[in-house]
This record gives sequence, C-alpha cells and structure tokens, in this order.
Amino acid sequence: MIPKKSAQEKETAARASLRFVQDGNIVGLGTGSTAAYAVRFLGERVRDGLKIQGIPTSTQTKELAAKVGIPLTTLDQFQQIDVTIDGTDEFDPQLNLIKGGGGALLREKVIASASRQVVIIADASKQVPVLGKFPLPVEVIPFAEALISKRITALGASVKIRSSPNGSPFVSDEGHHILDCSFGQIPDPPALARLLESMPGVVEHGLFIGLATVVLIAKSDEVQEFRRK
Repeated sequence: MIPKKSAQEKETAARASLRFVQDGNIVGLGTGSTAAYAVRFLGERVRDGLKIQGIPTSTQTKELAAKVGIPLTTLDQFQQIDVTIDGTDEFDPQLNLIKGGGGALLREKVIASASRQVVIIADASKQVPVLGKFPLPVEVIPFAEALISKRITALGASVKIRSSPNGSPFVSDEGHHILDCSFGQIPDPPALARLLESMPGVVEHGLFIGLATVVLIAKSDEVQEFRRK
C-alpha cells in the first residue's frame, strides 16, 4: 500500500503535469502508480472536452486509459508525440532517471525518445543526489539471461531475476525478462549505459539519460519544477 503522504504527493504532481497538455496533442501515457494518477486526471479533462489521443507505454496503461475514456492511437499512426507524462523510480540533479520498476522500461524509453517534451512526475522520495539507491532494471532476452547476469555481476552489481507474484519469471509486454541490478551509487550513468548497451542480449536498461524535459515533484502541497540544463 502506498503511504498516504506519498499518494497525496503523487496526486499533486500528476495534477500539475496537466498544464503541459494542449488541445489536439498526441500524449504518451506512462506506466506506474504515479503515471496512473495523470491518466485518470487526463480522462477527467477528456470528459470535459479536451481533444487528445494517447499512446500507452504498457498493456496496463492501455486498459486504464480505455477505462477512463482517453482515445488511443499508436506509433504506427504517429511517430512524433507532443508530450509524454510518466513517473520515475529516481532522478538526479542532471535529470538522469532510473525507470522500469513497473516493468515497462522498453516501451517507456521508445515513447520518450519520440516525444517533444517528457514530463516526469514524482513524490519527493524519488529525488537523489546520485542514482543507484533503486535497483537498475535491465531487460534481457531469456536465452541470454544467465550470461548477462554473470557479466553484470562482474561489474560489481548484485543481480536478481524479477519474479511474478506466482514465483515464475516476470515477463515484459514484449516477452522479455528483467534483471534488477543493485550497483550502489552510479557516479557516471552514461558510462554504465554504454557498457550495458554493448552486451548482446540486453534489450534495454532503465537508465534514461537526456530524455526528461522537466521533473515535477510534490512536497506536501507545493510542486517544485526541475528543468534539464
């Protein structure tokens, strides 16, 4: 269960993000508990007459968006997204992110890369001086799982295969597995990203570098805005 204060902060940040959405926009819809607030609030705006089309980053978000009445489209129809609203597991002063706690990092990064603006919403606990408190998700093909786990362990991380509630390996929307990799502090996220990208069998990792346009965090009822320099 989400603590009451954290839930209130997520809700406040999500409401603040709606000012970035304009009539006629193509909107990327993020995944996770914070992004879900934004999807629900966008649904309210749609019912009040806002004309948008959403591109969800997961099956879970697609189902929620349909439930609240947001018209949906796809990357096949639109390769340029006006604004994406998504959450994060951590962000640092350079607006580097760790994402993927909800298992949707691959689609989230694809959508972010196609977006003119990426608005990240979070509660205050997600702000860190250095990334790495949250385990870094790495999405892999099952065939290479053991090999990649060994190679990432050799970099100094503690690696766990993500499991579903029934104990079987978690399977992403694209049919891959996820390794949760605890590195401790990550002083040079771009360098680690390059290392992971060089490993055959790694589909994607949860380091989002140079993608966030703005991060909105709520502390009590106040919203702070951080922009990439």
